[in-house]
Amino acid sequence: MKRLTWPSWMPIDPYILALIATVGVAALLPARGGAADVASGASTAAVAFLFFLYGARLSTREALDGLRHWRLHVTVLACTFVLFPLLGLAARGLVPVLLPQNLYEGLLFLTLVPSTIQSSIAFTSIARGNVPAAICAGSFSSLAGIVLTPLLAAALLGGTGGGFSADSVVKIVLQLLVPFVAGQLLRRWVGGFITRHKKVLGYVDRGSILLVVYTAFSEGMVQGIWHQVSAVRLAGLLAVEAVLLAVMLAVTWYGAKALGFGRADRIAIQFAGSKKSLASGLPMATVLFGAHASLAVLPLMLFHQMQLMVCAVIAKRRSHDPEEPRTTGDGQGSGRPGLSPSAPAGPTRTAAGTATRSR
Repeated sequence: MKRLTWPSWMPIDPYILALIATVGVAALLPARGGAADVASGASTAAVAFLFFLYGARLSTREALDGLRHWRLHVTVLACTFVLFPLLGLAARGLVPVLLPQNLYEGLLFLTLVPSTIQSSIAFTSIARGNVPAAICAGSFSSLAGIVLTPLLAAALLGGTGGGFSADSVVKIVLQLLVPFVAGQLLRRWVGGFITRHKKVLGYVDRGSILLVVYTAFSEGMVQGIWHQVSAVRLAGLLAVEAVLLAVMLAVTWYGAKALGFGRADRIAIQFAGSKKSLASGLPMATVLFGAHASLAVLPLMLFHQMQLMVCAVIAKRRSHDPEEPRTTGDGQGSGRPGLSPSAPAGPTRTAAGTATRSR
């Protein structure tokens, strides 16, 4: 029997469709009373398990090997945790003309979230860029985000009614950082099991995030906060996010060129420095925003789908670029560097399909 696959011409990430369906279920059948308590507890456990898996998957040796490209990683981190937040703060001038305060808070939170790992690797591979650098850059960003995202959120959103406090930071440490560290410490014993069951645990990953989305949007429905957002406001949000993505794609590409990086490194910087992780952002939002998490994650969900569609097109075009002469040194100016054993040798599906299950 032929295995069913997602059509390559379909531009919408099937996982995004699952997220939309989950939002629909939460709108029609929100968890209330005792069911809400059960869903909240299960969501908390799912988030902790997610970050345990993240810690157990991250190869410490791989991360250390990637430190030789420190200029590239510093550039990606600066784009993710400095330039993105600055653009988010600049968007405050659009309140309340184009964006209501609650959607602006979600937009600002989006700019504080770490970069992706899987989609950065997939698109970099498709575009014939520096795949090992993309692996390390995404991993470093995710690791730094566990600490930097809540601290930046507390500093930038603390006075906007988001409910941030020292309590929120403690929750982040207990629910995200502690499981992550536990995963790293136990990686020696559980790493092999996780590698062998990578596909199954991938479904657990996505299922856990769907549970987090259901819980967050159920709380939003019970609180009645969805009545505060109109179609016009959502259209305004999409327009702002399109501009935000365009600016970051341009800055990461031309800025990396100005800094002297070669084509392969520029590709890794562009894809790792211009994207935001849905998988990391959703759990953090539920911890930091509580009952208001549904509106807080809406900008991130929309941006996630937008970045996949746009970057798929860019990666395809970059794949047809002529090769650059390979040079020696720290990896800058290289054409197509050799891939590490853990890096994907190339796409097995189209750009849109390869990245659909990415974070």
